[in-house]
Amino acid sequence: MLAVTILGNNSALSMHNRHQTAQLVTANDLQFLVDCGESTQEQMQRFKIRKSRIDHIFISHLHGDHYYGLPGLLNSYSLNNRDKPLHLYATPILKEIIELQLKAADAKLNYELIFHPITKAGSLLKFDGIEVSCFPVSHRIPCWGFVFNSIVRKGSQTLKYAYCADTKYDENILGFIKNADLIYHESTYLEDQKEKAEARFHSTSKEAARIAKKAMANRLLLGHFSSKYPDLAPFQDEAREIFPNTEISVEGVSYIVS
Repeated sequence: MLAVTILGNNSALSMHNRHQTAQLVTANDLQFLVDCGESTQEQMQRFKIRKSRIDHIFISHLHGDHYYGLPGLLNSYSLNNRDKPLHLYATPILKEIIELQLKAADAKLNYELIFHPITKAGSLLKFDGIEVSCFPVSHRIPCWGFVFNSIVRKGSQTLKYAYCADTKYDENILGFIKNADLIYHESTYLEDQKEKAEARFHSTSKEAARIAKKAMANRLLLGHFSSKYPDLAPFQDEAREIFPNTEISVEGVSYIVS
């Protein structure tokens, strides 16, 4: 089984009962955390997710709404006496940030934190029928998308989930996400804000739909919505004009990749 549970679908601000980016990917019996916005631990408690089952965390980039919840989560693991290793995948400077925070707090983790620096596209891990790889997206700072390939039915079928992190419209990612069963693509703005989206290195709902269509994907999930929009229905309406099999990501919902 391959599934994605949305913990946060908003952008920088927590508003309209929406929260900063985070999601849980479940592949067979394994669980992976993708991004860790400020509200991640609260959302885990709200949706009854056992964080102790998570052994691998992937951080797309170092804007706060994607990783400010990480230091608290790492500390919580220590307070809960975690004793098994935790693997963290991110741009190299995050290791220095975590070390500085621990030093400033005169704190030490009571488990092994294994840091995997992301410096180029390629495979990050492969075991137990799951492979996770990364690819660069076009944002203001180094930013990475992730692809989860899960082998099911004893190797007879491969399911593919592509997480397209903060990015402006960029067809260079198509080679990495082609034929995905499910794509999550940011759609911070509606189409009438296309110029603002490009200036801020974000995408519109229609641009996300164009990427899904060109990638020949099966389904599209929209997310990373600007807090200026209390009503998200127009995002889905716009995207479906181009790519009909589009949904708005909803916090707490698990989407089965099929």
